[in-house]
Amino acid sequence: MTVPGTFPTFAELLAREGNLAGTSWGLFPEPGRGTPSFITPAALLEARNSIRSGTVFGLDYPADAFDPGMSLKRSAPRHTIYSSHPAHRDDYLDGYYLQGSTQIDGLRHRRADDVGFYDGVPDHRITEGTPDLGIQEWAEHPIAGRGVLVDLDGFRNSVGEPIDHAGGEPLGLDLLQAAMESQSLTTRPGDILLLHTGWCEWFLALDPEEKQRLRESRKATGVAQSQEFVAWAWDSRFAVIAADTFAVECLPAVPDSPYRESAFNDHGMMHQQLLAKLGMPLGELWRLGPLARHMRSTATWDAFISIKPLNITGGTGSPANATAIM
Repeated sequence: MTVPGTFPTFAELLAREGNLAGTSWGLFPEPGRGTPSFITPAALLEARNSIRSGTVFGLDYPADAFDPGMSLKRSAPRHTIYSSHPAHRDDYLDGYYLQGSTQIDGLRHRRADDVGFYDGVPDHRITEGTPDLGIQEWAEHPIAGRGVLVDLDGFRNSVGEPIDHAGGEPLGLDLLQAAMESQSLTTRPGDILLLHTGWCEWFLALDPEEKQRLRESRKATGVAQSQEFVAWAWDSRFAVIAADTFAVECLPAVPDSPYRESAFNDHGMMHQQLLAKLGMPLGELWRLGPLARHMRSTATWDAFISIKPLNITGGTGSPANATAIM
């Protein structure tokens, strides 16, 4: 375990020995919490300064918004209302995929092909009812702090080059940094990084046939896979990375992804590196459009963010239940 407040650089993580190479295993006082540990009490108190007008934004889409969505397995839940007598109503959901709409990936969502689950938790511990790396960690102690929004959609539109969502455009780190520079946006350790691409609103505006064709194409806009992005995310000490895209990263992985060998089951995606090795939660399908437009109108790019997943022992992911307050 490291001294509180001090952490190795990503380059130093790569120099760790054996299975620890490139991981944050053993560095956090609460291993099951992962990088939300970067949000110190002091950082949380400072995040109060991001509340200026009391304007509140819900960052979740409806549970059945993505029907069909990009996932080949997740379908929309079926909602049933019933009554026991004329004065009573109750309800339940069937077929509720916890990552079917706006979500946060838990640390047991991905196993690294080469070294296993985060912090070396044995495979047999990752099952229903066991708490190891479960989503309940962030439900019992919710994630709250300063969020900063990178308006990739606004930046690309401003230079006359809209993001190519139909082609599933990979978005490089250089683009993220150029957008941040245009916004005069700086980050702090413990920040929750929000990436606004416009993908969700674009996808939801398609007709069902177009959605189905895109789903079959397996193409989706997102961050291009690179070790430079992973290093930047860790060295920036982001607590969470969330985006209004299907997987945060682009689908399929770029041909030169450095993770094609280490993450062969994920075909070179960065999920294993970020979740299973660094312990960095990923938020997907977030409703960032209204927040981004408000931020654009006020030229203010930070907000107080809270994330309260469902309290499901051993959950691999959950609806984000995320809120932004400006």
